Amino acid sequence: MIIRSWLFVPGDSERKLAKGRGNPADALILDLEDSVSDDRQEIAREMTRAYLEANSERSRQQLWVRINPLDTDLSLPDLAAVMPGAPDGIVLPKVYSAADVNVLDHYLSALEAREGLPKGETKIACVATETAASLLTFHTYLEGVSERLVAMTWGGEDLAAALGASDNRNPANGEYDDPYLMAKSLCLATARAIDAQPVGVVYVDFRDLEGLEADCLRDRRAGFVGKIAIHPDQAEVINRAFTPSEEEVAHARRVVEVFEQNPGLGTVGLDGKMLDMPHLKQARNVLAMADQIAAQN
Repeated sequence: MIIRSWLFVPGDSERKLAKGRGNPADALILDLEDSVSDDRQEIAREMTRAYLEANSERSRQQLWVRINPLDTDLSLPDLAAVMPGAPDGIVLPKVYSAADVNVLDHYLSALEAREGLPKGETKIACVATETAASLLTFHTYLEGVSERLVAMTWGGEDLAAALGASDNRNPANGEYDDPYLMAKSLCLATARAIDAQPVGVVYVDFRDLEGLEADCLRDRRAGFVGKIAIHPDQAEVINRAFTPSEEEVAHARRVVEVFEQNPGLGTVGLDGKMLDMPHLKQARNVLAMADQIAAQN
């Protein structure tokens, strides 16, 4: 399943949990980390488990859980509490390297056995750039990481704090500053290298839906698939931006057809432009994405 929109929902908010199920987001991330205060952790765990158990039909919308970081005392109780609800996946924050993902894999294997769930059923998405060390350890994902890891995203806000920065934006143009552009690029390249879904970072100005759409389209052109959402209104915009348009699909079909009509040729002409194998691969990717999204809907 291609998850275009990943909407955060506080795990301790009955009202927001109830509204989340009707949201068009492809996945909800039931949050036990940043949106839950320390004194409400146990309440959030209980509410999240109950929500998972009450919503076992997830063909349209997956249910994931963001736990607390592994280097805290909260992460294991989080996992122990929510695994009876069989979440589709766990979002792992504050990752230092692939070793953290592999540790989580071991925890999940034990808890799946306890709950009678198929081994490997619970997937992992990691927020790969929220610590300073994470910028220097992307190579560890290529050296060996759990097959549960199906998605990677990056974080600019926590990374700024980890780097001691007062802001993560370039004052000259308002875009992300150099360390964060590097984090974005490394996340994208690593995700593609290990065949995981690269997911775009959150767009923090949740009232600016036009800006969100432009950011989504920029992410999609770069190679990302999907985006994190922090407000319910963002999900529909994200879904639309990461769904190939009718014009894109029609053009992709023409590219595939012209290559099929000229077997054995590495380059062909279409509408006055020269196309080669990368263009054919891009066209097939567009058609595959469109087909998968149509099947999901």
